[in-house]
Amino acid sequence: MAIQEIKVPDIGDYTDVPIIEIHVQPGDSIQAEDPLITVESDKASMDVPAPMAGTVKEVRVKLGDSVSEGSTIMMLESAAGAGETAAEEKSAAPPSEAEKIPQPAAAPSAPSAAASTAPPTGQIADFSRVHASPSARRLARELEVDLNRVPPSGLKGRVTQEDIQSFAKGGAPAAQPAAAAPPGGGEGMDLLPWPKVDFSKFGPVETKPLSRIKKISGANLHRNWVRIPHVTNHDEADITDLEAFRVQFNKANEKAGIKVSMLAFMIKAAVASLKQFPEFNASLDGDNLIVKQYYHIGFAADTPNGLVVPVIRDADQKGVVEIAQEMGTLAKLARDGKLKPDQMQGGCFTISSLGGIGGLYFTPIINAPEVAIMGVCRSYWKQVSPDGKQSDWRFVLPLSLSWDHRVIDGAAAARFNVHFANLLADMRRIIM
Repeated sequence: MAIQEIKVPDIGDYTDVPIIEIHVQPGDSIQAEDPLITVESDKASMDVPAPMAGTVKEVRVKLGDSVSEGSTIMMLESAAGAGETAAEEKSAAPPSEAEKIPQPAAAPSAPSAAASTAPPTGQIADFSRVHASPSARRLARELEVDLNRVPPSGLKGRVTQEDIQSFAKGGAPAAQPAAAAPPGGGEGMDLLPWPKVDFSKFGPVETKPLSRIKKISGANLHRNWVRIPHVTNHDEADITDLEAFRVQFNKANEKAGIKVSMLAFMIKAAVASLKQFPEFNASLDGDNLIVKQYYHIGFAADTPNGLVVPVIRDADQKGVVEIAQEMGTLAKLARDGKLKPDQMQGGCFTISSLGGIGGLYFTPIINAPEVAIMGVCRSYWKQVSPDGKQSDWRFVLPLSLSWDHRVIDGAAAARFNVHFANLLADMRRIIM
């Protein structure tokens, strides 16, 4: 047996990230990849997993502590050799305590509390408003527990793994702490105070806490909207030929498992447009404009935890198929709550697509410190008459380009939109 010092691994460029959950205590037997703590950055929460199996001897952090890469989390008594991998330890390890909890029985004569509140078979439950870490959500899926019904006991209304385990066993939930007072609006700004209204005087109400992502991103969105002078240009791209090619390409490569979305083509068009208009590939630094010589493109991904923005790095050096495959990998990591901070950093330009939902135009909020963002909605068929004489039906994509007026003027924004649309109308322009 050897005592190992377990430290925080590489979590990207983040430092002093607060601990919002501690999953172990002295005396616990843990397996490799079991979550030790959950930390929360300004964009997402993430679990720090155990690098090996062993017995917890000492926990050297407490709830609310701030940690960085290299910070000591705990001391672990382990017999694992240095050459053993986490995967080898995991496969040989006995089931964890969470795995030992009995699963709700199928079709019981008297349903248990957990089973009676599980979503009906065939339906997908919406847990987007539940404040819970990735490991807690994973445990809820394993135990078939409806997170919406689990009383939270963690900080700021967070559902912990203990809450889920207690609920699955049919036990009483842990006592809830007193709710923290909501933060005041407009600190540091000369604004009127937020109105305080007793809405129950006017009719029935239900109070629901904001989701974790909304709490984290809300402050950033508010800052970006207030401090960046936004202007949005709307246009449309004729993607009739590109969509026909995309459908044909996907059909021809169906057996190979290759599927390319329109968003992958848009990322390539964004790179070409940024090269043509370098002021869009920049960031403000005081009185200086930092013009980037690299092309990292972010894309908004809708997940059960909320909206996150993974980044495709060096998109100028990748083909459309490679971009599509990387998007699929990053989107899955985002949905599973396993996206690392460095996979959401360094973006030069962001594309926010609502194409799978609907709408025509909207005003996307710029993702600081970027200076522009492209919003796209669902494509639709439109009858056009370019010469005013003969009309034709074309498949068009609505574009909404928001830009920072401190860096970009209206003429440049209009030209960027037109250039972007022309590239989608004929992708051969990119190789010219």
